[in-house]
Formats: sequence, C-alpha cells, structure tokens
Amino acid sequence: MITLGVLERSVMNALWESPDGLSAPELGERLVAAEAPAKRRELATTTLLTVLSRLESKGFVSRSRATRPHRYHAVNSRSEHTAELMHEVLQLAPDRDDALARFVGGVSPTEAETLRRLLASRGTGN
Repeated sequence: MITLGVLERSVMNALWESPDGLSAPELGERLVAAEAPAKRRELATTTLLTVLSRLESKGFVSRSRATRPHRYHAVNSRSEHTAELMHEVLQLAPDRDDALARFVGGVSPTEAETLRRLLASRGTGN
C-alpha cells in the first residue's frame, strides 16, 4: 500500500480542492496560507517540484505541460482515493468478514442508512 507523507498529503489536499490544477508556485502559496500563522514558513519551489515529481511517479498526480509553469492535477478524486485505500486494507485483512463487521459496527446511524441505500441500489443493478 502506498502511503503519503505529511507534505504529500498537504499537496494532495490542495490539488483535490483545485479542479483546474495548480502550478508549483500557486501550490506553495496555498500551503503557506493554510498554515496557522505561528507555523507559517515558505516552501521552496524546488521542494514542491520534488514532491510533485514523486507523487507523479506514484500515480497520484498528472502534469500538464501545455503551459509554463506546468500545472499539476490529482489523478483521482479524494473519494476515489479513500475508496481505493479501503479496498487495499480489506484485501490485506486475514478475516475480511470480521473487518467489515467491525467497520459497520463503528459507523453512525446516518452512515449505516447510506450503506443500506447504496447496497440496495447495487443489488437492483442501478
């Protein structure tokens, strides 16, 4: 399972919130603005380019070379990424039924209703 570091997660969060993608300088501005004022620090563009390159090689990010500076986009949505992680974890579970039972046992009534509705629509071919 591919895991993301703290800076990689911050980069992905910014990209997920930016459907038009971001350049490395724009990304740096977003990340600095998102920091608490006491913790704000500038991120070097070269550092961000390295992180973006690593995320691209992991399949999380695509780069548009049509403009300068290049724009980076998340390959999948946040919800697609979350679902992929859930599937990966379930595949690694030695007792998948028990893992699912424990998961379902921890959801709220509203989430349980959502699961019921989604499973029912799946069963009817919708």
